[in-house]
Amino acid sequence: MVNWIYNKRGNAVGFWKGRYIYNLRGKPIGQLRDTHVHKLSGQYVGELYRDMIVDKHIGNRGSIGSSGNPGSVGSHGNPGSRGAVNYGYPDVWEKLL
Repeated sequence: MVNWIYNKRGNAVGFWKGRYIYNLRGKPIGQLRDTHVHKLSGQYVGELYRDMIVDKHIGNRGSIGSSGNPGSVGSHGNPGSRGAVNYGYPDVWEKLL
């Protein structure tokens, strides 16, 4: 089962499965530690909050080190737009790219 990630405009931009975050094509681009989102290289990006990656202004959680590359999981399609939602935090999805 995949869990979709959306940007501030409500467009699906990726998904997470297990402890990894993928773009819509299934290419791994990030990793999760609880709700903390890091690039594959380990650099902290932001927090997974509901269905977005946001900056909750909690400071830099540092690097967790490289996780290696889990490999592509392939595309799971696109669920389409869920509509714009403002959770009160800046969207930081682009920092993963």
